[in-house]
Amino acid sequence: MKQSLKQYFGFSTFRAGQEPVIEALLNGQSAAAIFPTGSGKSLCYQLPALHLPHLTLVVSPLLALIQDQLQFLQNKGISAASIHSMQTPAESSSVYSALADGQVKILFISVERLNSERFRLFLKKLPISLLVVDEAHCISEWGHNFRPDYLKLAQYRRDFNIPQALLLTATATAKVVQDMAEKFAIEAQNITLTGSYRGNLNIAAQGVTDENKLNLLIPWLKSRMPASGIIYVTLQKSAEDLAHLLTQQGIRATPYHAGLANERRVAIQERFMSGELPLIVATIAFGMGIDKSDIRFVVHYDLPKSIENYAQEIGRAGRDGLPADCLVLANKNNLNILENFVYGDSPEATAVDYILNTISQTQGQWEVLLNSLSSLSNIRLLTLKTLLVYLELAGVLQPAYSYYAEYKYKLLVSENELLDRFKDERYYFVQAILQSSDKARTWATINFETLHSFYPSERSRVITAIDYLDQQGLIELQTKQMTQVYKVFKESLSADLRAQLVLRFKEKEASEVARIHFLLDFFASDQCLNLQLAHYFSDTNLQQHCGHCSVCMGAIAVMPQPPVLRPLSEYNFAQLSAQISAKLTEQKTPVLLARFFCGLTTPLFTRLKVRTLIGFAELEKYRFSEVKAWVEEHLYVK
Repeated sequence: MKQSLKQYFGFSTFRAGQEPVIEALLNGQSAAAIFPTGSGKSLCYQLPALHLPHLTLVVSPLLALIQDQLQFLQNKGISAASIHSMQTPAESSSVYSALADGQVKILFISVERLNSERFRLFLKKLPISLLVVDEAHCISEWGHNFRPDYLKLAQYRRDFNIPQALLLTATATAKVVQDMAEKFAIEAQNITLTGSYRGNLNIAAQGVTDENKLNLLIPWLKSRMPASGIIYVTLQKSAEDLAHLLTQQGIRATPYHAGLANERRVAIQERFMSGELPLIVATIAFGMGIDKSDIRFVVHYDLPKSIENYAQEIGRAGRDGLPADCLVLANKNNLNILENFVYGDSPEATAVDYILNTISQTQGQWEVLLNSLSSLSNIRLLTLKTLLVYLELAGVLQPAYSYYAEYKYKLLVSENELLDRFKDERYYFVQAILQSSDKARTWATINFETLHSFYPSERSRVITAIDYLDQQGLIELQTKQMTQVYKVFKESLSADLRAQLVLRFKEKEASEVARIHFLLDFFASDQCLNLQLAHYFSDTNLQQHCGHCSVCMGAIAVMPQPPVLRPLSEYNFAQLSAQISAKLTEQKTPVLLARFFCGLTTPLFTRLKVRTLIGFAELEKYRFSEVKAWVEEHLYVK
């Protein structure tokens, strides 16, 4: 271990927690590493991968994270690759070939890549030593960033016969850690938690009105410039506006958000990493995968989304171990808006009914196009995926497989030249694929039914064959319309299932709202901020006040009172609801109207293009429950 550490990574000693995790993996066991952001989690799989006999498969939630790790490993002379949607067909084909030849030690993919039938069939043919799950808190619905696709990873591990797993995260409560470990059968002695406290970060919260934020921030920044820093805001427009205002005040600032073109985002990130751009004003789209050691400050101009997000975002400061300042400018002005986003995610009971009725009328297998079902049921895509996972856990659904409804290809060589590569039965099989395809001028579409009628073939064999042709550069392959196929067990459609599902979403809703209130209470607390964070993340290493947070320094944040809102009774319901009521007709419900007034989008609203209607987001600063009660008062008035 020590020799590899020195040879490949240039270190003579391990950081805290790394050695026991690596030892567990090299002893043939699975492990989990819960380390603070920037504490060297990646080395826990990078080093073992060099010694394990087969491929290490790393599942990561963001392309930015993947690209950063990939560049690092390639610079170290370690054979690493990724497969992702931004690659050209030639690039991905080259990676497939290298994998098939055993030339890759570490492969990075997104969790969504595993939805591809073609990729899963390919992966089943490869020997894999280790499955690494980055940002593993996404596995747990009690985590702050639950992703339903992550729930399938434990089953994929079994499907691909992967003997070991490594779970990595920086932000997990005791409940989430237990949930992660149970799903992957990781023994308690192989869970390494190094603690969340970082003594070089000076964290501070200050209560301030929106009007005074800029006046407070400008001198704070000027005393720290030209050091590198990040300012986090909630909205894309806020990033643009604040960067402009700071630049006017002589503080060079660059906005960064998901609304910018990809090339521009990449360029901004590279210039920030090199030190050319000292200050970024960003939404949370910025930071994942950033491993810049000398970030001297992180400011939250708006409240972070959760305590976990806060811990991750301040964790990008001071990775070189030198002091760094983390400031939150806090008030309760956007409390209702933050809460309302949560209420916008929960499906209505009628929407749950739609899904259950559809399942009850299904014979045998249920084929689902998620985007289409989201639109038809008026359930947001992520919430729909969560609902389907709940139905799996209730025994109603069992994932059978997923496939692309359409496989298109164009020949890159002549048909004769392609067929000349094959002999005997394989020649006739490939010829049958080509002849049965539906041909257009340039592209042809695989017709599985026509092919099966005169050359009976397993679907998996056909996909393996066209995948091979693509890898060999004989065709260019395109796939469309991901379809999930479930086995349906109608006997599990119990009478109280609907109520159980609605209750489960209500509990999740309440949990998310409580998380928001915890965040505000945390910043306004008179207790040591670092000690509170340690307790939240079950870190027993810090037992006393830190001595250097804003509370310990005698500056307890006093939250200004939010502006008083105009009473809802003064609004003209008939006028505000006229246009949306005409659009919704019989689909009108109190929940939908309340979502409209609070500016919460739904698939139905997207389809009806309601953003331009009178009343949309008119009441976004009010609490959803109050707006809903106001709607019901007018709808059901006698």
